[in-house]
Amino acid sequence: MVEVLAVGLSDIKVARQGQNLRSSGLGSCVGLVLFDSLRHIAGMAHIMLPDNKITRGKAHPPGKFANTAVPELLKQLLAIGAKKSNLYAKMAGGAEMFRTTTGFTANIGMRNIEAVKAELDAHHFELVSADVGGNFGRSIEFVTETGDLRIHTVSQGDKVI
Repeated sequence: MVEVLAVGLSDIKVARQGQNLRSSGLGSCVGLVLFDSLRHIAGMAHIMLPDNKITRGKAHPPGKFANTAVPELLKQLLAIGAKKSNLYAKMAGGAEMFRTTTGFTANIGMRNIEAVKAELDAHHFELVSADVGGNFGRSIEFVTETGDLRIHTVSQGDKVI
């Protein structure tokens, strides 16, 4: 029986074979997975915002921001036996959910996507697949057995990347 670990808003979780990672309600947030396919070890972060500069030194969970989530995710994966050179990335989310009647948008989804990609580049992780953007929410589940990222949407159907 596979155990499913829930990854909440601003959360980071790691899993081994026999455990899946699931995050629900990704709107402008990005669900990022790093996966060591040789050891079947994965980690997921539910990233809310691009960077922690807006916090003015206040403490927040490291999973909340792209610039703190990626290093923390790496740290937790290495602690349970993943090898950095084996890790690759998949991500989903980053929708534009907050368009106003005047057409104004803060572009949080796109800014999150760009920030996550920049952090992946800075840490030399290959982004092998992504399902990002649009104006619809997603829920995701990562299967450590296969490396599949299952994506569910209400309006766009389901897919696997």
